[in-house]
This record gives sequence, C-alpha cells and structure tokens, in this order.
Amino acid sequence: MKKHNILKAFGIMAILSLGLTACGGGESTTETAEAANRLEAIKAAGKITMATSPDFAPYEFEDISSGSTQYVGSDIELGKYIAEQLGVELEIQPMDFSACQAAVTTGSVDMAISCFASTPEREESMGLSHGYSIDQTQPNQGLLVLAENKDSYTKAEDFAGKKIAAQNGALQQQLVAEQLPDAEMVPVTTANDGVMMLTTGKVDALAIATSVGESYVKNYPEICLSDFYFDYDSPGNVVAVTKGEDELLEAINEIVDDVMEQGLYQQWFDESMELATSLGLVDEE
Repeated sequence: MKKHNILKAFGIMAILSLGLTACGGGESTTETAEAANRLEAIKAAGKITMATSPDFAPYEFEDISSGSTQYVGSDIELGKYIAEQLGVELEIQPMDFSACQAAVTTGSVDMAISCFASTPEREESMGLSHGYSIDQTQPNQGLLVLAENKDSYTKAEDFAGKKIAAQNGALQQQLVAEQLPDAEMVPVTTANDGVMMLTTGKVDALAIATSVGESYVKNYPEICLSDFYFDYDSPGNVVAVTKGEDELLEAINEIVDDVMEQGLYQQWFDESMELATSLGLVDEE
C-alpha cells in the first residue's frame, strides 16, 4: 500500500512537471508565432540564422586550423555585424550555394549571405538588400582557363563549342547562357569542383567572379583569367531574405549602408584574404 501511494504521488508530480514544461514551451512558441514580422521573431528568439556556402575564399570559407571548423570570411563578418547590430546571436548554417537560395526562399533561414549578385530572377523570389562590395579596378565577372591556352580565348566566339563550368544557381550560369550561347554549360556544385575539372581537362573554362578567380590563380599557377570578361555592371553583392519580410530587409539595409560608409567590408575582405593566405587557400603574390 505504501509503495502504491509513493508511485501514485510520483506520477502526479511527473504529470504536473510535464504540464509546467508544456506551458512554458507553449508560451515561447506563442510569443514567436504572435510576432508581427520576422524581425520581431528574430529579436524574440535572440538569434538570426544565416545560410552560406563556405567555399569562396576570402568571402566565406572554413578554418580548421584550431582543430574544429570555424566559418570565416568577409561575408561571415558581415553576418556577425548584422547580428550584433540587431542585438542577437548569429547561427550559421552551411550548405551548397543552390540550397542557400532555396532555404531563404522557403523561409527556413532568416537570411543568406554567400556572394549573392542581384538579378531580376532573385528579385522576384527573394528580398534583396542594398549592395556591398570591395574596390575593383577591373570587370568583376570572367572566365578561368588553362594558362597555356590563354591566347586562344580573347573574345566570345572563341568559346563556341567549348565546355564551360558554372556553379549551379549562380549568376555565372545566367551570364554564360546569355553571352556565350554557343558554349556548352556544365553545372558544378562548388567553384572548387569547377577548378578541379578545369585543371584535369574535363572543361575548357570556369565562369567565376574575378575576385574569387584571382584567389584561385594564386593557388593554381596552371590557370589564369582569360582576356574575355562578361558584360555585367555589378551594384555589389547583396544579403537575401525571405520575400515580403520588409521590416527585416529595411533593418539589414541600414546596417549594410553603415558598413559601406565606414569602409568595414573592405577591411574585412583584406583581413580575410590575409587569413586565407596564411591557411594556404591563397598563395602570396
């Protein structure tokens, strides 16, 4: 009898405990659900989630020198700064570039920062921030080719019938399709994959942002940027958020404008290039 009473009392306490837990969790969920918009939900949760494809040194890449994986780069610093200015923590979710776009389109992350260029197609499906960029003195979209073949690629016609790799879902796919229609486009998951295919002769060129291409050239002396550049006037890269989250986008725009006004992004880029060099991801000139 005594044992039965003890078990009964324990059962009642357990039920009460579960009920309190459920009420507490329910209150938190309700607070998030009742947030007027995503910006309020982010502040209520105390964190902002960011998708990125960490294979574009010095913009976003992995540093494993400490024994654990750290996500670093100028875009990562921008994400940290946005979180800091909003008064929340940053949660980085690494994924393939095309998955980044899907994640922000469906709202499974709060924002994506991964060298996104502003395009009409993206404007239709995402909210895009004001542009941020580094100082560039040359066209910003080009093609990597084998150095021994550089003289063979000086104009668009030279790429007719050639295999050109471009990262799946990236701006470069659109540029190849529009400006090199006689070439055969080969989608790749990452720029690293494209470089490997180029150096092993599986493709003839890799469409790429020139700032990223320059990093690969420093590390792979057998490749170079061709003398042909895509006709593209870039306003800079952008932060992507879910379409319709205007309050969040407005807050991010203010932060991006502040970053550019202070010259912070160029500073982060230079520091990230130095780190990438020290890690052997980019060779010193």
